[in-house]
Parts: sequence; C-alpha cells; structure tokens
Amino acid sequence: MASGEKQVDPGFGLDMSEGGMRLAMCGRALSAATVMFHTAVADRMGLSVTDHKCLDLARRAEGPVTAGRIAELSGLSTGAVTGVIDRLERAKFVRRVRDPHDRRKVLVEVLPKDSDEYSWMFQGLRDACERAVREHGAEEIELIISYLTRMTETLHRETKRLQEHKNG
Repeated sequence: MASGEKQVDPGFGLDMSEGGMRLAMCGRALSAATVMFHTAVADRMGLSVTDHKCLDLARRAEGPVTAGRIAELSGLSTGAVTGVIDRLERAKFVRRVRDPHDRRKVLVEVLPKDSDEYSWMFQGLRDACERAVREHGAEEIELIISYLTRMTETLHRETKRLQEHKNG
C-alpha cells in the first residue's frame, strides 16, 4: 500500500491514512499495556483497578478532594464512588476529613502510605520514561505532549458523551 493511501482499521471500522492507522494502532497497544500494568499494580496493592485509579485521581488532585469531584473525574456514579472510598479507607489509603471551610462537606485525603510503600512498582516505568525523554529533543517532546494532551481531552469528552447516552 502506498504511503497516504486509505485503509480500513478492523477495530474501528473507519477509513484512515496509513500514518493515522499506525498511530491509532500504537495508541491502542499503549492503552492495553497501560490497563494491564495498572491492573497488576492494583493487584499488588490489594485493590481493584477501579479503586486504584480513583486513588490515583485523588492523589493527583491538589489537596483533599470531594467524593463528587472523584465521581466527576472518574465518570463513576456518586454511589459507586462512596463504595470506592469505603474500600480505600478500610485499606488505609485515604481518610475522610471535614472541610475546614464548610463543616457540612467531607473531603477525601490521601494518606502517605500510598506513595511510600508502593512507589517501587513504578520505578522501571519512571526510568524508561526518563531514557525516552533524553533520546528526544525538546521540540519532539512538546509534540508528543501536545498529542497526548489532545487525545486525553478527546477521551474525556467521548467518555462523557457515551455516559450521557446510556439509554439512547
């Protein structure tokens, strides 16, 4: 097939250029590897992968976060997030604290156990990322960041669209 010709991706069923196809297939492979890696991490931590990713969302928030915010970020229902927080609290990864500005609100605070006890699982990934960054120039890194940011935003938007059309 000549470069630039269209072909059909059997997974998407869409006509794509060869470059688009290769990029999509690499993205799908990365996505699958990421899911499998985080499933293994969650298993080592004694968590479900959903609980692990909600913990990750709470860790990346600046300071304590509400259950509603975790629901918004994860796409889970508030009821499901309550169950996640219950399990994370029992496992001593988080604790519920009162909002100092509004005592009616409850915040979820990540406990230091998560980063101290489990960071070794990410060392190989961190090292590989550092090596990859050193092998590319600043412009290439910015291009990769731009692409990944755009795809992340697209995935969030498409996830929301799918969730809003559950019954349609």
